[in-house]
Amino acid sequence: MKDRAERGRSAAAMRPPIALLTDFGYRDHYVGVMKGVIASIAPEARVIDITHGVAPQSIIGGAIALRESWKFFPPRTIFLVVVDPGVGTERRPIAVETHAGARFVGPDNGVMALALDQAGFARAVELTAERYRLPRVSASFHGRDIFAPAAAYLRRGARLSAMGPAVTNPITLELPRPLETASEIRGEVIYVDGFGNLITNIGREMIAEFATRFPTTGLSVRIGRGGPMKILQAYGKARKGTPLAISGSFDTLEIAVRDAHAAHRFDAGVGARVSVRPRRQSTNG
Repeated sequence: MKDRAERGRSAAAMRPPIALLTDFGYRDHYVGVMKGVIASIAPEARVIDITHGVAPQSIIGGAIALRESWKFFPPRTIFLVVVDPGVGTERRPIAVETHAGARFVGPDNGVMALALDQAGFARAVELTAERYRLPRVSASFHGRDIFAPAAAYLRRGARLSAMGPAVTNPITLELPRPLETASEIRGEVIYVDGFGNLITNIGREMIAEFATRFPTTGLSVRIGRGGPMKILQAYGKARKGTPLAISGSFDTLEIAVRDAHAAHRFDAGVGARVSVRPRRQSTNG
């Protein structure tokens, strides 16, 4: 009996969770209600919060957070993603299966697109079947009325094809690309994290390749019209209050201030211009 109970607990632990990512914040009841809907339909489901602090209505912010998260979860995880400025309009509610096994539920507005590019789109449906929704669907809270029920029913084993008609063309999303010349890389900030670090679209490998052209001088980084900064290996390599650049966990260049808030220091946010250039020997950057 003990072995059977242990096997049961082990099997339950291996069942995939539902992972939530929204821009709902932590003040209101919205996230808790979605969890209540899931618990009512699939009480055995584990629910993991990725974040509810995506900047309000920021589809790109949600897409980047999801891209940086999904691959660290167990296979077959259901990602319930609600960043939905078009709620109540003609944008489609969808559920998606991927070649990597991960499943995604949310609005078809591009918020899932970057993760789908990585996971490999397999098939999708528009969530129209009434049996997989709440009885009354509001115009403003599809996270509660459509997406949470769909995720919970998928977790219970519902077939994707039963939830609605096939979707073959989910909305795509492209981030701005950096521009490289013989003497400079020009990029921009695409994400600001809660510490105020400014994450750019300039990849680690691009910087490494660019650096090989200037082995004697090294590189410096500027944001806007600010002064030059060195690229360091860690935040702790800079003096307190000093700006720096590192290749961080996003595998892209990011700008930080040791023990301070870079976005405030530079009065910068998404879209701010960033450049990487060979460092002049006469500067301290």
